[in-house]
Amino acid sequence: MKSIVVSDFGSPDVLSYLETDMPAVGPSQVLIRVAATSVNFADIKARYGRYHGASKPPFTPGLDVAGVVEAVGCDVHEIKVGQRVIGFPKNGSYAEYTVCDESLTFTIPDKIDFDTAAACPLVSFTAYKLLADVAHLQPGEIVLIHAAAGGIGTTASQIAKILGAATVIGTVGTSTKESAAREAGADQVIAYEGVDFAAKVNELTSGRGVDVILDSIGGTVAEQSMACLARYGRLVHFGSASGEVGHIRTTDLHASCRSVLGFSLGTTLSERPGLVHSTAQQVLGYLASGRLKMKIGARFPLAEAADAHRLMESRQSMGKILLTVENV
Repeated sequence: MKSIVVSDFGSPDVLSYLETDMPAVGPSQVLIRVAATSVNFADIKARYGRYHGASKPPFTPGLDVAGVVEAVGCDVHEIKVGQRVIGFPKNGSYAEYTVCDESLTFTIPDKIDFDTAAACPLVSFTAYKLLADVAHLQPGEIVLIHAAAGGIGTTASQIAKILGAATVIGTVGTSTKESAAREAGADQVIAYEGVDFAAKVNELTSGRGVDVILDSIGGTVAEQSMACLARYGRLVHFGSASGEVGHIRTTDLHASCRSVLGFSLGTTLSERPGLVHSTAQQVLGYLASGRLKMKIGARFPLAEAADAHRLMESRQSMGKILLTVENV
């Protein structure tokens, strides 16, 4: 089979399209013939050797997948050969075939096409967990989402509204991304280059601040976010795209009853996979009903994974980037 292999840590040039061995299927695993997989920022970090738990080269990147079940292990009872599924493989999804544990494989409703399915797992599961289970978003609350034009941002804006948020405010890196954030459901969008976004948020909320902040950037953005977090507000940190270390003062927390929370879907999939089963039901239900729509910004053939990575690193992409396989 063909796979993308990271030959060494470094630039997109280290991604090679190679003939590799078919993966072995364990007793509680399923073999998936890949239809499409998504490019996530974690794949970029893994390629540079900066993602927690990243493999050492050579390895195949990719954290989620959509495809058709080709074979199942002897202890697999719920997933059947021929079913359309999404899953979270342990050994990469940039390939024609990959293997997932049955516990991390979920059947796709008939109303959902493969592109939508491939775009959804990491970003929609993450967005739902952040808002529903970590932040405990309540109806009528105000949400601030950083990087609101990206894959998680465009998904989280929609899920926040589904869960009853009164207002969603998004931040984006440049004004060219404002329309994508608005189309995804953000009521107000702030291009933060050269702008004090916290001051603008406070202006938009008449000095009240926001109840929930989703932060995948970290560093100074996390620090500045505290300036617009309302009393009893929750700042949820789930990534460090800036590469910076943010510093939160404990004196900013106890008297105002505010919280700083952390979440990693990767850690949850590895250590507490059972926690995502209810998430899968909710997210796939939203997609099947049309309440949630995946924003797909670009598609590349699997062989052109390096170009897909270059686009993501350019910070010009909006929505999800997919790698498609002429295999299903």
